[in-house]
Amino acid sequence: MQVYHFTEQPYFPAWNNHQGSLRVNLPNTICDPKTAGDLLHRYYDEWKLADELGFNIMVNEHHQTATCMSSTVIVGLSVLARETKNARILVLGYPIGHRPDPLRCAEELATIDVVSRGRLDMGFIKGVPYEFPASNQNPVGVMDRFWESHDFILKAMTHQGEPFNWEGEYFHYRQVNIWPRPVQQPHPPVWTTTGSTTQAKLLGGKGYVMATLGSGYATRPLQDAYRAGYEAKWKRPAPPDRFAYLGLVATAATETEARRRGELVAGYLRSSSIVHVPFRNPPGFLSAEDNARMLRGMTPPRSFTKDGRVVSMHSGSVQDLIDAGILFCGTPDQVYQQIVDFTEYCGGMGNLLMMGHAGFLSHEDTVSNLTIFAKEIMPRLKAYKQPEPQSVAA
Repeated sequence: MQVYHFTEQPYFPAWNNHQGSLRVNLPNTICDPKTAGDLLHRYYDEWKLADELGFNIMVNEHHQTATCMSSTVIVGLSVLARETKNARILVLGYPIGHRPDPLRCAEELATIDVVSRGRLDMGFIKGVPYEFPASNQNPVGVMDRFWESHDFILKAMTHQGEPFNWEGEYFHYRQVNIWPRPVQQPHPPVWTTTGSTTQAKLLGGKGYVMATLGSGYATRPLQDAYRAGYEAKWKRPAPPDRFAYLGLVATAATETEARRRGELVAGYLRSSSIVHVPFRNPPGFLSAEDNARMLRGMTPPRSFTKDGRVVSMHSGSVQDLIDAGILFCGTPDQVYQQIVDFTEYCGGMGNLLMMGHAGFLSHEDTVSNLTIFAKEIMPRLKAYKQPEPQSVAA
């Protein structure tokens, strides 16, 4: 199992002064630039430590929010491509459906792959609903723009020889000829995310790495849908390395100390949902069918335990979050067993996206969290034998 260290780089000093929303319209006067700079340097130092400890690295992007200061993810990718030496660098995500210029996206990502000497993983995402005010894009048709951007970026990265032109529904280019080309051929690995079984089956057909984010034991139906799509296209069961899961992690020498850290880490979940109602589901973001299901109360629960008990990500206790597979928390032995139990339940999972920092966790606690995990848990996960891929056709 590969392990990626992730933090959203929050500006948590604003969380107790959110005025009803931490996203979109929180006044930026609350942000002190010096404090922001200190925090960003801290997060980069922790990623550099993660590289030295043997982790891979994950970064993301959000806009106009105190929950994530990574509003220009290419800056973070540039720093990490140069300052780290061994870690694979996953950008999850890169919201290509919001980008007005996929040619620039292809150039940026290819350059990062070159600077990192072939360590980039490209995570293409739809983006969350409250990103649209910042991107000034129409939520209607976002997935059509997403897939056209996806097709264009991959062609731009793989095309060799004379420049080509592109005449699509949303994008038009007369001369496409990116310099430099990426190191990884034909292009860096593609990852993406979903919370939809329909989309998961489509992704299985493409063979991309599918990540599920904090979905706990609700992850299994998504992975089974992916398996069905993968096997239909590739005529073999999907291997574990096609699956990734993002979970919060809090570990320490004693269970008492680990749970103290778990409570601090859970602050991330309790803050991420603080957003004014009009930004949560802009018209056109969801399909008419999904909106109808939601209005009828037919939307499946976001997370639940193995025995089916529904758990709120945003208000559940530390024990609730552990039971739901959202938080892996405890001594090294306990955390290792929790991750293995979750993996077995899902039928295999080759990549753990570990929120080694989240919420109000201090720098000192984060360093300890990463160090203990790297020394006492990660070697066991790397040696862990994944379940044999099972056919879903039977």
